[in-house]
Amino acid sequence: MPPPLEVVVLAAGKGTRMKSQRPKVLHELAGKAMLHHVLDKATALGAVNTHVVVGHQADTVREQTPHRANWVLQTEQLGTGHALQQVVPHLRDDSIVLTLYGDVPLVSEDTLSRCVAAAQSGRVALVTADFADPAALGRIIRNKDGQITAIVEYKDASKTQRAITEINSGILAVPGALLKTLLARLTNDNAQGEYYLTDVVELAVADGVAVDGVIAAKPEEVTGVNDRVQLAELERIFQRDQVEALQRAGVTIADPGRVDIRGSLTAASDVFIDVNVVFEGDVVLEAGARVGPHCFIRNAHIGANATVESHTSVDGAVLQSEALAGPFARLRPGTELGPGVKIGNFVETKKAVLGAGSKASHLTYLGDVTVGKNCNIGAGTVTCNYDGINKHRTEIGDDVFVGTNSTLVAPLSLGNGSFVAAGSTITLNLNDSDLGVGRGKQRNIKGWTRPDKRSDAK
Repeated sequence: MPPPLEVVVLAAGKGTRMKSQRPKVLHELAGKAMLHHVLDKATALGAVNTHVVVGHQADTVREQTPHRANWVLQTEQLGTGHALQQVVPHLRDDSIVLTLYGDVPLVSEDTLSRCVAAAQSGRVALVTADFADPAALGRIIRNKDGQITAIVEYKDASKTQRAITEINSGILAVPGALLKTLLARLTNDNAQGEYYLTDVVELAVADGVAVDGVIAAKPEEVTGVNDRVQLAELERIFQRDQVEALQRAGVTIADPGRVDIRGSLTAASDVFIDVNVVFEGDVVLEAGARVGPHCFIRNAHIGANATVESHTSVDGAVLQSEALAGPFARLRPGTELGPGVKIGNFVETKKAVLGAGSKASHLTYLGDVTVGKNCNIGAGTVTCNYDGINKHRTEIGDDVFVGTNSTLVAPLSLGNGSFVAAGSTITLNLNDSDLGVGRGKQRNIKGWTRPDKRSDAK
């Protein structure tokens, strides 16, 4: 049985270059804080303990993080090695300790799993990456057997060493007892007076402990965020990867660069997604569903061959097969459109359940209402669901016709096959097949003339 896994996430830095009042690790990528992305990886790996080292705005980071963790305060930021030293009293000797960074959100579960597996034989395992342009990053030096023998900082590297493209990510896995021994020997004998985690590798090599390099599948996995430019770059990389996975699963995306997925999007084959669509939360698109341009979809289920037309907001709603919403519609939480239901332009729904084949084509508000099958809700219809204190429901049966510009004052029930005359305010229940007329009496004045414009009018 493999040793238990403990994860340490370093998240104490201020992030000065972000130029923000918000802690750097709480800046969002794809709608979720970078730190939360990293903690999700710890959960996925099955960590028995997750320790988060915090410093700058520690209380804010704790309060805005829903994950279960052991919070360790680093009162002074004296380097990555110093940060890890603060966690030593909480670490188990028999564990594998994996160190991650709260501002490196794209590292994959696969890469981390390989790193942990490499450390299970009692070695130090370090995640590395090949960069086409490694710039000033620290270079990995290996011996002929492929073991890492040193990490050389760019400023100290020779011309030959600078030509090396494999770089140090800082992510490493070490057996707990070994890590404690190495951390105890760190010194701050350097120009910055800080304790560096990279020195752990040098100490291990000096002790004859093998150091394995685990190469990340993609260099962006180990790319950290120091400013908003880098955050935006990782955002596009993250979105690109999600879009490519959807395309390979049979989804057509009009422009891969103009879709944002800020949560979980599950899409079946032959789904079509147009430009400038934003998905949040958990969204499911069944086979053949179509989403038009400039739509916002959050925590929604779009059924097979259903259509969301342009500029439509679908939030916490369900569209069953062949249903249509939009353009310019707003479906709020609790909305459920049955098969073939049509919700048109400038229609708003909230806690509205519409049966198969019913439609509200334009300029309507349906709130706290149940609508039966094959109903027609005319333009300008409003369900008056709020009396200033409580909400009330409207119950509409099957085959009901509601004429244009009607006001339905809840609580109210309209029976099957009933009819509401256009321009009516309905306050009394209608039985099956009743006609409801609630208009003020019209009065025509013969011979009426329009008054003259006043001479002093401006």
